[in-house]
Amino acid sequence: MSDSYFPRWRTQPGAAHRVVATDERLPWPQMLAMGVQHVVAMFGATVLAPLLMGFDPNLCIFMSGIGTLIFFVIVGGRVPSYLGSSFAFIGLVIAVTGYSGHGPNPNIPLALGGIVACGVVYAVIGLIVSVVGTKWIETLMPPVVTGAIVAVIGLNLAPIAVKGVSGSSFDSWMALVTVLCVGGVAVFARGMLQRLLILVGLIIAYVIYAVVTNGLGMGKPIDFAVVANAAWFGMPHFAAPVFDAHAITLLAPIAVILVAENLGHIKAVSAMTGQNLDRYIGRAFIGDGLATVVSGFAGGTGVTTYAENIGVMAVTKIYSTLVFVVAAVIALVLGFSPKFGAVIQTIPGPVLGGVSIVVFGLIAVTGARIWVVNKVDFSDNRNLIVAAVTLVLGAGDFSLKLGNFGLGGIGTATFGAIILYALLRRKPAQQAAV
Repeated sequence: MSDSYFPRWRTQPGAAHRVVATDERLPWPQMLAMGVQHVVAMFGATVLAPLLMGFDPNLCIFMSGIGTLIFFVIVGGRVPSYLGSSFAFIGLVIAVTGYSGHGPNPNIPLALGGIVACGVVYAVIGLIVSVVGTKWIETLMPPVVTGAIVAVIGLNLAPIAVKGVSGSSFDSWMALVTVLCVGGVAVFARGMLQRLLILVGLIIAYVIYAVVTNGLGMGKPIDFAVVANAAWFGMPHFAAPVFDAHAITLLAPIAVILVAENLGHIKAVSAMTGQNLDRYIGRAFIGDGLATVVSGFAGGTGVTTYAENIGVMAVTKIYSTLVFVVAAVIALVLGFSPKFGAVIQTIPGPVLGGVSIVVFGLIAVTGARIWVVNKVDFSDNRNLIVAAVTLVLGAGDFSLKLGNFGLGGIGTATFGAIILYALLRRKPAQQAAV
């Protein structure tokens, strides 16, 4: 790479069948196509997360583009990443706002203050990492800890997904149909269609729901009038944060989870590209933290690097960081379309709930995958106890209060895993004696 702040991206005109490095690019028509593909890849999750918390999905898509551009500038265009809505916030945002699970969330400003605080903590961690390196993070959060934390996010959200589809027998059956649609795409589709299993499965389930309700008169029909009445272009609906001490104490610790996610992302990208990106980890944390702060001040969700986009890079072998600038600009354009947002709002609750069941389950399994990939030794009692206790604390939504400071299930599980692992650390002599 060059010595300049940003790479000097070399054009690879005949690069259709070869690896495109982070400091290279395809011709612009192909770059545009790749940018669209990355937007589609993150679309399902970046739309789903805001809907589950009652945020405006249009605004969150817009802020995902802004956040990606902030990240790109902070890391100097060296780390290929797209920043979208983080699922780590869902459980605690619902707890803070008392969100019912349907329609706009009237208490979003409370959550926004906590999201901004989380971004500040995250950026401060990035500054520390930039000065002293990542060794301390890797010591505090080895694979057994990060795997348990990621798994807990999915398990903690499981009751929310199930409760959301338990309103009637029809809702429950349609949720199961949605699960089958997503599962069918995951197993029987091929290529990029398979990579977009959430989005494609949701669309199929949406069509089935429309046929059964609007066509056959069963269940609550989809109201398409809201789409017809929406304008093609318009400003996103911004919201300002309210800084509440309780919300801040609940949401700020999520920064630890975002650190674990981002660290894993950069390690995965380093492995795929064959380039050691460790020197950019501090800047990546700062970029993600600042993007979360900006998103919170505008009315959007907290953001994080996306595994979906890692999947696209793994399939295409195209790691050009400029692709993510293109994707971010496309997201900004979508954010200015109220009609696009109206279409999203017509997604039926049972379909959204069925997709949630799959997504939350995949998050839980991703944590287990971290254990498998890193060959975590569960014959070591320390690993066994840390994982076991963390899973139950998170799945059982174990809450803990110390004066005015309170932690929900994900928070107690996260800090419990880190502290428990440190407390159970043995000295080298003790390890040798075992």
